[in-house]
Amino acid sequence: MISGVSIYEILILSTIIFFIGVYGFFTRKNLIAMLMSIELILNSAALNFVVANKYLFPGNIEGNIFSLFIIAIAAAETALALAIVINLYRLIMSLKTKDLETMKY
Repeated sequence: MISGVSIYEILILSTIIFFIGVYGFFTRKNLIAMLMSIELILNSAALNFVVANKYLFPGNIEGNIFSLFIIAIAAAETALALAIVINLYRLIMSLKTKDLETMKY
């Protein structure tokens, strides 16, 4: 246990964060809100790596290294997605996903 918190409690928290991210991704119409939902999903995965490493292999740091890679990928994904969102906003003056359908034609 990490200072009184069991692995089950941490995994339940990670699962809740993951499903909040999935729900947010599928229900939001704004691109920024969808991006934040993807970040929640990635943070849930990073939390799982750290917890699995702490409880299964307490002497190793592979789970922490995987978490750092996830954070780096999330940062790169956020920078790229924000650049795309800014360009889309400049073109059509909206961030709603239904307005992006006009880009097809």
